[in-house]
Amino acid sequence: MTNEYQIRVVPEVAAQEDRLKAWLADEYGFDVRTICGVRILKRSIDARQRQIYVNLKVRVYVNEQPHDDAYQRTEYPNVEGRPQVIVVGAGPGGLFAALRLIELGLRPIVLERGKNVHDRKKDLANITKTQKVNPESNYCFGEGGAGAYSDGKLYTRSKKRGNTDKILNVFCQHGASTAILADAHPHIGTDRLPKVIEAMRNTIISCGGEVHFQTKMTRLILEADRVVGVEAVANSQLTFRGPVILATGHSARDVYRYLSEAKVEIEAKGIAVGVRLEHPSHLIDQIQYHNKQGRGKYLPAAEYTMVTQVDGRGVYSFCMCPGGFVIPAATDKQQIVVNGMSPANRGTQWSNSGMVVEVRPEDVAAGDALGVMAFQEELERMCWQQGNMQQTAPAQRMADFVNGKLSYDLPKSSYAPGLISSPLHFWMPKMIARRLQEGFKTFGRQAHGFLTNEAVLIAVETRTSSPVRIVRDHETLQHVRIRGLFPCGEGAGYAGGIVSAGVDGERCAEAAAQYLRAE
Repeated sequence: MTNEYQIRVVPEVAAQEDRLKAWLADEYGFDVRTICGVRILKRSIDARQRQIYVNLKVRVYVNEQPHDDAYQRTEYPNVEGRPQVIVVGAGPGGLFAALRLIELGLRPIVLERGKNVHDRKKDLANITKTQKVNPESNYCFGEGGAGAYSDGKLYTRSKKRGNTDKILNVFCQHGASTAILADAHPHIGTDRLPKVIEAMRNTIISCGGEVHFQTKMTRLILEADRVVGVEAVANSQLTFRGPVILATGHSARDVYRYLSEAKVEIEAKGIAVGVRLEHPSHLIDQIQYHNKQGRGKYLPAAEYTMVTQVDGRGVYSFCMCPGGFVIPAATDKQQIVVNGMSPANRGTQWSNSGMVVEVRPEDVAAGDALGVMAFQEELERMCWQQGNMQQTAPAQRMADFVNGKLSYDLPKSSYAPGLISSPLHFWMPKMIARRLQEGFKTFGRQAHGFLTNEAVLIAVETRTSSPVRIVRDHETLQHVRIRGLFPCGEGAGYAGGIVSAGVDGERCAEAAAQYLRAE
């Protein structure tokens, strides 16, 4: 017999299978010896009151062994010799586009300007060692895209755009923990996601697709109003023929400039900019779990979400990383950009999140399709100058920032290249700094202890999303003027995070398949 139940239990019961079986037996009148297995289908934490509860949806197997798979498998056929589609970019949009093309019987040719996920890691370590950024291999460029080494959070609100459960199941099929299917805010972890990405690449290759690293697209090949392939450069000039899924990520500024010069329709898109806010993780645990002892033995590092409005613009937390690190995410020289990540166990002594202010095109762009990007670049360059023209990030204690005071010392931080005290309140754009100050006051009132000099602001967080949208048709997902070109994912302005980019990649693959059938 198999039954499903929605239950609400204390954390120590939820965390221990024997305790959970005993609770279920007592609650529903089973002999505990007859419970052969319990599968957790959904899990969320309710920390609104002092007594913390865990909400679970469970499947209970009574007098029978679990017989159903923990995840749904996707079959990938061999596509050697099949019509090919060029996928530019091996981030989540590109990888899921490639896998979906294989499902549909098409052969993906994946071009990635950066290195494979293993070799890329060495270049990330060199940022701290040498204070220099490899412009083709960094936290944004390389196999897996910006998500591979910047946390691997899988939470999305974009559930109407496609099958988000399918994306999670494909991750599980390639080695991710099946816990991501149950958790309200699923997370693979920076330390585990690279192996999953490598397994996805191996599936693409074993099915007859191709993956080319350190191969940078230089231009689209156009015949009249149709894309028929791309030119790329690796050790030599290369040509690849076929319709193109363009999934280059939110930081490929050279691609945006090329598209603008080639008169491919693009438009400025709103972004959000601000800082990384880092607290001691035990302080966030105390605040969120209403307990001076913190999270205790059975609860994970606490998360938070903050949002308010200041002068008609949103001020909010972004990409919250409990028990994580702040990382250097610049993609070229004369830039400082910060982001956050967490290992799977979320076990560091710090918790951080982006704290950002909404910036609309009319605030900075003045009708220029690249105007928001130019604003983004200037802010990153200004931050680099404040950071002694290295990757040493300018920083300020939180309460000092709100009160307009210089921080004469800084707390210990996870940011490996190092911090330098700087008056962020003075040099950051006033429309950003003032809104952050007011937002922090609101958040301090909502969560006692949150606004504190134990926390530090690390500048500057700018890569929250693409500053450009590549205009495409709503129905066909092709560019509005150029047939055979499918702008895809976060870099094209149609996704925000790993899961939504994966969903958009699958949609673009389906659109490319339909295009080839019509041809």
